[in-house]
Amino acid sequence: MTALVILHHTAITYGGSGGWFWKELETSSAPSSILLTLFCATNQAYFMGFFFLLAGYFTPGSLQKKGYVRFLADRILRLGIPLLAFILVLGPLTAAIVTYVQGEGFWPTIRSLWQHQRIINGPLWFAQALLIFALAYAGGRRFIARPEAVSVEPSPVPGYRAWLFGALGTAAGALLIRQFVPVGENVFGLQIGYFSSYIFLFAVGVAAWRHDWLRQLEWRHARPWIITLMVAWPCLPISIAIARASAGHGKVNFGSGFSWAAILYALWEPLVAWGLIASWLLLFRRYMNQPSAFWDWLNRRAYAVYILHPPILVSIALLLHHWSAPALLKFSVTGTLACVACWLIADPFVRCPGIRRIV
Repeated sequence: MTALVILHHTAITYGGSGGWFWKELETSSAPSSILLTLFCATNQAYFMGFFFLLAGYFTPGSLQKKGYVRFLADRILRLGIPLLAFILVLGPLTAAIVTYVQGEGFWPTIRSLWQHQRIINGPLWFAQALLIFALAYAGGRRFIARPEAVSVEPSPVPGYRAWLFGALGTAAGALLIRQFVPVGENVFGLQIGYFSSYIFLFAVGVAAWRHDWLRQLEWRHARPWIITLMVAWPCLPISIAIARASAGHGKVNFGSGFSWAAILYALWEPLVAWGLIASWLLLFRRYMNQPSAFWDWLNRRAYAVYILHPPILVSIALLLHHWSAPALLKFSVTGTLACVACWLIADPFVRCPGIRRIV
């Protein structure tokens, strides 16, 4: 999943929709751009929500084991320090690499960002949001029950109707939020327009720990949502084609308002996400939950890779900037090189005393 984050940002570099430090190709009607945009839209529908679900799943047990003080100190150490490091160092460094290649200088960019107190949290918005969620959860537990009072109480995995109501509620929440904060607009570095699913899936993760749902999850639970995924997914490219065909009558807005496109996009996301998340959970559990020195090595460095990947990916993309090749080929080559480089560069950080406690 961390590698998918790298590939997502690589896709934006070569024409996919979204914001990133360096875009070699702007989003357009070119076939490669459309394919990369669909790749990004599909990722956006579920992959960060998947991270929040997993984070929610491990939060109650962590609080129960450590208590409030140690739990909050650990969250500040593991989330707050990387966020601060990115704001102070990695974010300005990545931006300065781009401006240096563009001929605008390296240190002038660093000085300008610091002088104007411009905060770049980049992908560490996830750490920022998760820190907020952890504080909210701990605060809620403080007034509901002591950490040791909450225990695992297995109950059956909810059925299709509950999943459907969750999807409809998530879509309604997203649509409501986007009336005030459209998709693509940041508030304190957070894309609030996507937070309906993030909040819901974090809560599902907490409930999954309490009721032992992940262990009980089976293909019979996921199968209806895999079918829903296959039916729902083509609706987005079809709607994009319709929107492009009717562009002469005004731009169709998918990210805000109550247009048919905005309603469809808000509903499309959870209908696609539930099937993908359930499928990945089952596939990972079945095929990857095995002893493996190589996978252990990859897993132990995944968080460090997530933190470090922006300057690495941007540097590789800029080195290949003058290579005349089709966008999809450059996406494949750059994405592969970035994944390999990120894990190799993350390795010494994970081995370094002190830093290893954080990453």
